[in-house]
Amino acid sequence: MAMEAAEIERLIKEGLPDAEVHIEDLRGDGDHYSARVISKAFTGKSRVQQHQMVYAALKGSMDGALHALGLQTSAPEDDA
Repeated sequence: MAMEAAEIERLIKEGLPDAEVHIEDLRGDGDHYSARVISKAFTGKSRVQQHQMVYAALKGSMDGALHALGLQTSAPEDDA
């Protein structure tokens, strides 16, 4: 079952309330997305830790409803 971009954004913002989230449906199939996530919570964290935080916010969706998610993450000061 496909997952809506709005649901991905909602879950990420629920887990990272200050996050700025941009979602792109790469194929138009609701199954392959790219997400850019900027959050103060990422400050001082490695890229792997940042991605783990996003995956945790998605609450297991990567195991079923969401097939592929390309992630770009950064803290606000890294994005300037």
